[in-house]
Amino acid sequence: MRAIRTAVPPHRFPQEEIMEALAGTTLGRTLTGRQMLRRIQANAGVVTRHFARPLAELRALTDFTDANRVWLDTALELGERVLTEALETAGVRPGDVDAVISTTVTGLAVPSLEARLAHRIGLRPDVRRIPLFGNGCAGGAAGLARLRDYLLGHPGHVAVLLSVELCSVAYQMQDTSMANIVAGSLFGDGAAAVVATGARWHRDTGGEDGPGVPELVDSHSHLVPDTEEALGWEIGSHGLRILLSPEVPALTAAHLPGAVRELLGRHALTPEQVAAWIVHGGGPKVLAAVEHALGLPPHALEPTRRSLAEKGNLSSASVLHVLQTFMRTPPAEGSAGVIAAMGPGFSIELVLTRW
Repeated sequence: MRAIRTAVPPHRFPQEEIMEALAGTTLGRTLTGRQMLRRIQANAGVVTRHFARPLAELRALTDFTDANRVWLDTALELGERVLTEALETAGVRPGDVDAVISTTVTGLAVPSLEARLAHRIGLRPDVRRIPLFGNGCAGGAAGLARLRDYLLGHPGHVAVLLSVELCSVAYQMQDTSMANIVAGSLFGDGAAAVVATGARWHRDTGGEDGPGVPELVDSHSHLVPDTEEALGWEIGSHGLRILLSPEVPALTAAHLPGAVRELLGRHALTPEQVAAWIVHGGGPKVLAAVEHALGLPPHALEPTRRSLAEKGNLSSASVLHVLQTFMRTPPAEGSAGVIAAMGPGFSIELVLTRW
């Protein structure tokens, strides 16, 4: 890796204001509904979130066509911003980028986001495009893994990863299911871009990674059978309706340790030797499951909890926001880190890093 940049939309709201808006739409203004929302709000671990539009405009988005148009306009704006800033930070010209990977799950666009942005930011007409859809919250870690895979096969190339998620425009205002209400208490909007270069590019150009930038060493994926309904979208004329099973923390606890052992074992490492746990902010119950399953000390997931409190769950972009935090205050040189995110499938995506 050479650089990472993140961004959130300018509309920032305290959790209480967001839940008050939901009280007037999703559940109405009944006392029972308000009490339920207060309980969910208190347990979400979220203090503030950033949304693509003011709350009044989001409440008016009852049509999927209109909501998706807002998603596309804002996604292109944020995507252009983070890509441009990441390339400038990396000291890489847009015309030198050989491949661009994009990941999103909160809106639909054909041509995809990276195709629409290619000429706007100055990428070459022959840039290789790899759009990803459907990885959900695991998309940031999966995108980094595919970034590494590409550069292993093309060691003289430059590749970038773009993640844009606008969860607010996908929220179903009239859906009274518990899954939708919990999602309304957790998810926020944000974007991230990563610039990475292959080993031969470094030798040929003499370029060096800046301080705090980790190497992507290895990756591991684990797909759990018969869990397709645990997490994802129900897609229809209503738009994107969330599937969010209460089983997600238990699935995490049951399957994450084995996946981590598989990845670390290939490098003669144990969880105790990992200095940085860069974990997707899936919510308090998921984070507690990760801590208990891996036997982590109390401070290990503090950067993730801080990201969740300040921005909410940003789906695929969350783990990249946490990664940027670690790059600002990196562990000791040579330390190992694990990037971990869980998503639809039910799937686990892991990346091993070294500082």
